[in-house]
Amino acid sequence: MITLDSSSAWQSARRMVAANRDVLVAIAGVFFLLPGLIGAVVLPTPDVNGKMDQQALADAVLQFYVHAGPVLVALTLPMLVGYLTLLAMLLDRDRPTVATAIMTGIRLLPSYLAAQLLISLGLSVLWATALSVLSLAMPQVAAALLSLVAMIYPLVRVLLVGPEMIAQRLRNPIRAIIGGLARTRGHTLGMLLFFGPAMTLFLVVYGVVMIVVSLAVFNLAQAEVQRLISEAAGAVLLAVGYTYYAAMTASTYDQLGPINGADEAVSPPAPR
Repeated sequence: MITLDSSSAWQSARRMVAANRDVLVAIAGVFFLLPGLIGAVVLPTPDVNGKMDQQALADAVLQFYVHAGPVLVALTLPMLVGYLTLLAMLLDRDRPTVATAIMTGIRLLPSYLAAQLLISLGLSVLWATALSVLSLAMPQVAAALLSLVAMIYPLVRVLLVGPEMIAQRLRNPIRAIIGGLARTRGHTLGMLLFFGPAMTLFLVVYGVVMIVVSLAVFNLAQAEVQRLISEAAGAVLLAVGYTYYAAMTASTYDQLGPINGADEAVSPPAPR
């Protein structure tokens, strides 16, 4: 049985990024960094302060998402295209050009959105069911926390739906979900030990860098300038994080089985 080697998968992800560095930087800049910078400029800031009670804070956050929702959706779509484009560059055995990879991402975006919608609905039902069952045996707060922890398992199981869709050239979201679930069967713990520490490390680095940037711009006169600089730094970090996340999912998918029926693993394609 194939097993996931976290160390090998990480080294493979690093090689993928290194071998395609120039192309990946360009794709990340257009599809991840640029939407992040645009969002920093056009998105309003939530009207919150430390004196608000819990209800007022919840209302303020809700109002923010109501007004900013269309902009957030518009900025999220290119990021999803960028993620699919990166996967196409890293997993497609035909070694596509950047333009071809972008077209693949655009063409599969509706199917990927449909798959994510189905996954979200399924996870919502699972979480509501788990919460209801646990609430019968323990306090509401404890049930909520435990049910969220329990959702880690199904979340890990669906991490490879995007790579499955790209590598197998699937437009049917249900087939992509089934294939992604089959690919991760028996590997949940290994994937959790691979992605969990990496995401934790990213969050720590992100937090430290944002604190340093905030301290560095603290003496600037205009609060809006401080915010824009901080948002720009955050956008750069997220672009790097998204790029490595795509490489990690691609290397994991590569390691857990052959692509398109081939018996050999996929090597990182050389950019054209």
